[in-house]
Amino acid sequence: MRPTRRAAWLPLLLLLAPPARAGESIVVFDPELRDTSGEGERPDQQQRLGMIGALLRQGLAESGRYSLVDPAPQRARLAQGPALGSCGACAAEAARALGAQLALVTVVHKVSNLILYFSITMLDAASEAERAVWRADIRGNTDESWRHGIAWMLRHRILAEPGPGR
Repeated sequence: MRPTRRAAWLPLLLLLAPPARAGESIVVFDPELRDTSGEGERPDQQQRLGMIGALLRQGLAESGRYSLVDPAPQRARLAQGPALGSCGACAAEAARALGAQLALVTVVHKVSNLILYFSITMLDAASEAERAVWRADIRGNTDESWRHGIAWMLRHRILAEPGPGR
């Protein structure tokens, strides 16, 4: 076949190729803080919760394994409680209401300003079953320690494991 004929077949072959398979839909709920340090609410910690939520959404979206569902339509209802970290069925129900197949619930447990840990749970919205639970300790209540902890969890836990259908 001459090069010009090959070039003519290329668009047809591209049309016949199977479409890229999109990942399962997932809603990443806003991270929650469980503070047992006795220190009380701090604006910098609230900002960090938003930061790690954004980092989780970005990491999952960039992985190509998942299609993100916006949690915004359920925020007002979820703010009334109970906390998703203690009510997996609530997270699964909210995910179903949003049309997501999976829910990601993140809890930051603050023991002190030195000792914190992340607990991230992936739930199947239909069955309410836990697909995975990941935990990691961090040291230091700073932007950098939280950022590093979430980046580590994405790289070595959440995205290190085989994704849906893999």
